[in-house]
Amino acid sequence: MQSAWFDATIAWITAHPHAAGGLVFLIAFCDALAVVGIVVPALPLLFAVGTLIGLGHIDGPYAVTCAALGAFLGDGLSYWIGHRWGPAMRELWLFRRYPQLLDRGETLFRRHGTKGLVIARFVGAVRPFVPAVAGMLHMPLRRYMPASVFACFAWAAVFLAPGWIFGASYDAVAAVADKLALVLLGLVAVLALVWALVLYTWRWFANHADNLLARALRWTRAHPRLGRYAAALIDPRRPESASLLVLACCLFVVAWLWAGFSATLLMRGGPSLFDHDVHAAMFALRNPLADRLMASLAAIGSAPVLGLPALVAMAWLIWRKRWMAAAHWLGAIAVGLALTIGLGAVADMPRPPTAVAGFGFPSIAVTMTTVVFGFFAVLIARELPGRQRVWPYLLAGVATALVGFARLYLGAHWLSDITGGVLLGVVWLLVLGIAYRRHSSRSFWMRPLAWAFYGSFVLVALWHAPRSAKATLAQFEPPAPTHVIDDARWWSQGIDDPRHFDLEAAGNLGVLQRRMQAQGWTVQAPADWVAVLGLLDDDHALADQPVLPLALDGHPERLLLRRPGPLADELEVLRIWPAPVRLDSAAPLWVARYERMHGRKRLRLLTLWQPEPHAHALPEDLRNLAGTSAERDAVLRIRIDPP
Repeated sequence: MQSAWFDATIAWITAHPHAAGGLVFLIAFCDALAVVGIVVPALPLLFAVGTLIGLGHIDGPYAVTCAALGAFLGDGLSYWIGHRWGPAMRELWLFRRYPQLLDRGETLFRRHGTKGLVIARFVGAVRPFVPAVAGMLHMPLRRYMPASVFACFAWAAVFLAPGWIFGASYDAVAAVADKLALVLLGLVAVLALVWALVLYTWRWFANHADNLLARALRWTRAHPRLGRYAAALIDPRRPESASLLVLACCLFVVAWLWAGFSATLLMRGGPSLFDHDVHAAMFALRNPLADRLMASLAAIGSAPVLGLPALVAMAWLIWRKRWMAAAHWLGAIAVGLALTIGLGAVADMPRPPTAVAGFGFPSIAVTMTTVVFGFFAVLIARELPGRQRVWPYLLAGVATALVGFARLYLGAHWLSDITGGVLLGVVWLLVLGIAYRRHSSRSFWMRPLAWAFYGSFVLVALWHAPRSAKATLAQFEPPAPTHVIDDARWWSQGIDDPRHFDLEAAGNLGVLQRRMQAQGWTVQAPADWVAVLGLLDDDHALADQPVLPLALDGHPERLLLRRPGPLADELEVLRIWPAPVRLDSAAPLWVARYERMHGRKRLRLLTLWQPEPHAHALPEDLRNLAGTSAERDAVLRIRIDPP
């Protein structure tokens, strides 16, 4: 329902560019209103409006002015509410439900004064409350007005800018990234989700730990028989009781989730339909540049990258004679690995078609990343001051999300394997965390240990990941096509595939390459991330800029040939991939797509080769590559003669 409303709103803005200013004004006005602004999805709406600006559907300065004016009047109404009711504003039903946001807004305003109005414009949920606080504290209008005008215009420009840039560079993004853009957006979305989940879960428990402790104490008094077991964790005389109770609550919830999830999966005897859908979606996004990136990220969960930081941390703990911490650290890794291997041996789950032997339920790499980073967070977090304690947990969540997403993309696991690995790792580190917190002292010199662990992890990851990417990709080659056709049928009818190919060739690809090179074509090496960064270098001539790769059914081009066009900024390109079918004679079969490209400068940063929007017929010299050829429906088929 919300998605349909969102799509309809964007369609209306496109159809009515001038009247759209009123809607932009309304979005900004509602976002600025106290309390109302909490539920208004201003960020995605303004990003969409910015995209329409970049595509040329809405005038940019006009949209910025409308958004700034709406925000200014919304802030002004909030200021008037605060000025009219004063401290009694807290008792209004609109504000009574959000006392913590009002307190945060007041703290921000008292700490920064006039600058707080500018800062609050960019601080999420606090944004609509600070103008009300300014009115409640009777800030003079001569000070409020200039700061509010500046803040609103700055906010409108900043919040519209990402969509504006994206819209203006849409063609460039499509040419450079194609499926890569979707992969990167998916990765960013997963990281944002994990970040928010960890952060808000930690904040909720931090704000409610004392209340939970009081309730638990009342429960132990009301249930003396069962309460004596719980009392061992929640002795109010111990400062660790609140954190132990939080860990115990998390353990109870996550253990039930993991048990129910695993039981359901094992009873089904295989992956769910959703697992298959996610696997198919990820396989459809395979792209040569994304392949190399994900293979590098997957290395985070490998034995060398996790093992060296673990050994460094163990050596430091032993050197400092922290025997209790060292024993728990060793137990976390050894028992966690044994649990994962044991469960994988018991649960005989079908693997994805792209996975090799050794991958199953749950994912060992994901589980061990969760355990290693998670228990290290338990080990050091309590020694950090205040809100900084959440950072080790956030880093653990990010590392686990990177490994899980990368292995899901490569097809190493089903989504169930990733989810099961995360839940199993969390259950084990919570059990061990409770045991460690009960028996360890608080004094701990944490900073050298943190620098040693995270520093060694970064160093070994930067060294190992690029070197292991090629071997990792070799493990996850897309499966060979299963559909087999007769040679005679192929010769007469071609490949039955809805995608357009300009050329189909059977035979030795090396022979075809040599013949094309004799006609002036050159072979381009596969472009990597170094080549992508080279697109930003103005010193490179246009003719030296690479054509970026594309994938077909997960396969990168087996051969990419190029030659200069008639004009200086033109290029002819022939991309050749393994065919999506096999011949019954076992002869190699290839498909190719011919493109004519033009060099374009985008955003004054990128120099790109972009294909012309309309398809072009094959040049005449390509039709004379072999003595035997046939053509049907504008698709040329050739049999490559042996050398």
